[in-house]
Amino acid sequence: MRWSVQQLLAKRQTGLQIDKDVQVTDLKQRDSNIRDISPAHVTGEATFQEKEVVTFHLRITGEMTLPCSRTLLDVRFPFDIETVERFRLDGLPADEADIHMHELDQGYVDLIPYVKENILLEIPMQIFAENVEGKDPIAPQEGNGWKVVHHEEEEKDTLDPRMAELAKFFDKSNET
Repeated sequence: MRWSVQQLLAKRQTGLQIDKDVQVTDLKQRDSNIRDISPAHVTGEATFQEKEVVTFHLRITGEMTLPCSRTLLDVRFPFDIETVERFRLDGLPADEADIHMHELDQGYVDLIPYVKENILLEIPMQIFAENVEGKDPIAPQEGNGWKVVHHEEEEKDTLDPRMAELAKFFDKSNET
């Protein structure tokens, strides 16, 4: 998904249709939360508004596997992204205020970095697995001075050892 300016200008009259699968497995190295990711399917078209600007209307679909925020179990997260990316073909700098306007990369328009960027932006802050009953949790259930307490368990009236002396004081005052 890389074209030179001459290739794009040759498609000006007929238009450019995009329907391609893109390998994005290197995103697993860029974001450690991505455990697995399918190839991204990119569809769309390129339109030419002016001689020096080409606009790509893209739809990016696929699926990635992320860890559950509570249990760290694998959760499949499908993504379906619609984006518009514009490129200046005349070599002039892009307007910094327009985040969708990009410059050429050594005389070429390369959509792959923008596809990857949009996928990374789609990763949710938190994701939760459904129906985790009966599955062994991957996350530790207890540690140094703590443990996971389930609502079904009765809470025991345990005394904090740091407060033991204070409890003895109150027991003596109740006796008198």
